[in-house]
Amino acid sequence: MSEPTTTSQPDEQGTADRGSNRSHRPSSTAFKNFVMSQWAPRAELGLTASAAAPFTVARRSALSDRLPGVRLVIPAGSLKTRSNDTDYRFRPHSAFAHLTGLGTDQEPDAVLVLHPVEDGAGDNGSNHHAVLYVRPLAPRDNEEFYADARYGEFWVGARPSLADVETLTGIEARHIDELGDALAKDVGDGGVRLLVVTGADDAVESLVEELRLEAGEDEDALTDETLVEATSELRLIKDEYEIEQMREAVARTIEGFAAVVRALPAAKEHRRGERVVETTFDGLARLEGYAVGYETIAASGEHATTLHWIRNDGEVRSGEVLLLDGGVEVDSLYTADITRSLPVDGEYSDVQRKIYQAVLDAADAAFAVSKPGAKFRDVHAAAMEVIAARLEEWGFLPDGVTAAVALTEDGQQHRRWMVHGTSHHLGLDVHDCAQARSELYLDGVLEPGMVFTIEPGLYFKADDLAVPEEFRGIGVRIEDDVLITEDGNENLSAALPRRPEDVEAWMASLR
Repeated sequence: MSEPTTTSQPDEQGTADRGSNRSHRPSSTAFKNFVMSQWAPRAELGLTASAAAPFTVARRSALSDRLPGVRLVIPAGSLKTRSNDTDYRFRPHSAFAHLTGLGTDQEPDAVLVLHPVEDGAGDNGSNHHAVLYVRPLAPRDNEEFYADARYGEFWVGARPSLADVETLTGIEARHIDELGDALAKDVGDGGVRLLVVTGADDAVESLVEELRLEAGEDEDALTDETLVEATSELRLIKDEYEIEQMREAVARTIEGFAAVVRALPAAKEHRRGERVVETTFDGLARLEGYAVGYETIAASGEHATTLHWIRNDGEVRSGEVLLLDGGVEVDSLYTADITRSLPVDGEYSDVQRKIYQAVLDAADAAFAVSKPGAKFRDVHAAAMEVIAARLEEWGFLPDGVTAAVALTEDGQQHRRWMVHGTSHHLGLDVHDCAQARSELYLDGVLEPGMVFTIEPGLYFKADDLAVPEEFRGIGVRIEDDVLITEDGNENLSAALPRRPEDVEAWMASLR
């Protein structure tokens, strides 16, 4: 990997700057004159309006309706340091992506600002006018062109111009250098208030806080949490474009599961067979999407009883169940989240099938109540009724404890073997809408357009003396992605087999 360059001498640097000591760019006038000359005109990037652009107008209008008269600041976020002078691949903050339609690694350090206007004179008749503050492509007579490792064309490729950004997003674009003055305009003395989405860009947050302090905003003002909450709640119901992207993410994820099944013989032969599984799935995600939506869980045998096993350094052995929990994040940044518990040799043992069927029955019960008008909590409750009843039937609950007793608030003994919840919203984030208010999330009523997971499980650790020996070391989870429709629900991931006999037949067809 090439190294960023510097002209500074080591004795002039602090330790934070010395990561770029390993190479120097030429600093002579002759070099500068030559490197900035004799370039053909830049080719057009060929950008057209994003398919998301018409939908983002409505999303921004909905946010405007919630917070009229307030200047709303939504940063994309900045590059995150991996080590010294290397960065992680950029992914914009989900609120920014949702409101602009920009995905993949587009526009680090950009900031979307919704400027308040009066009397519905804003975009689409709203109370705000949107402006995207970005750093556009530098001209070739500017040192940024060849010397700036963060933005320079030599380093990261040609960036879009301001006109390109406007074409792509349908939002007015201005240079990022104008951001400070734009945020400060009319702030203070009873004027415009500022709210910023926190957790995305420390520098932008600091700028907003400085402006608020200078303006002397009172402590009873709206808080940034109000904006964070609003941008999260906007995503509870998906629009047509979002549902299309979810379908795409699910389809690519199912391809990843098939690739893993084909790779199981190789996984069994490798000392880190779980890594074979992980890299097979993650490689497809990178080829067919942008990346994985979260770290892939490739947990075989006892590891499947650890809910978020992402170390993935274990063997994949004959006779075990492999719990694969993965999601492809497509270029728009929408992700799937699917889990299957697969018999490594293609067939479940009797006890594995018994556990699997119990989990499947719990999932089916959750599907049955997932319809408009039900509460989000009802989905979990339906699954838990089945789990508790099956554990009672097997004699695993403590003496004198029935399923009915376990299901009471003061009971919950059945949760020893499933400590997680059954569902979470899904979309731009694998745990989407996480900052929404409880009354709209856990206590919320299901509405058409909501997308969430159904993922019950049973996990019997190898040292669990509360269950018979033949159950120990087996973990099973079945997870599907569900869309609430006008009259019920649709299992978006139904193309991936769920019933144990169908899983076995599917695996056999791939080998």
